[in-house]
Amino acid sequence: MMDLQKPIKSIQVFSVLIILIGAFIGFLNEVYLMAINKKIALADLLLLFIYVEVMGMVRVYLSSEEIRISYPLIIAITAISRLIILQKKDIEPSTLIYESLAIFILALALIFLRLRYLIKKDRR
Repeated sequence: MMDLQKPIKSIQVFSVLIILIGAFIGFLNEVYLMAINKKIALADLLLLFIYVEVMGMVRVYLSSEEIRISYPLIIAITAISRLIILQKKDIEPSTLIYESLAIFILALALIFLRLRYLIKKDRR
């Protein structure tokens, strides 16, 4: 039977590098647009933060070959926050409540993950 570990690993690394390049290009493009427009909005900064978090997630994956679940959770919280800011006052109040609840649930998940990590660390 053929060992598929090595080709799969190569595909994973290649895919993650594509994600890294895409995030870096997106970051540079957003900085360029802010410079052209001579305007920096909070939504723009949150988008830059999302790009930085994606690049950080790639760095962690390349160094440890695993993705910590906290990175996608932080990215999701930031993305929903950015969505709320971009929608401004044009949304239904119930939509804002649902989006806020989503952020709250994701934040609770982060807290529980951190507590689980601290409990595991104390047992060692």
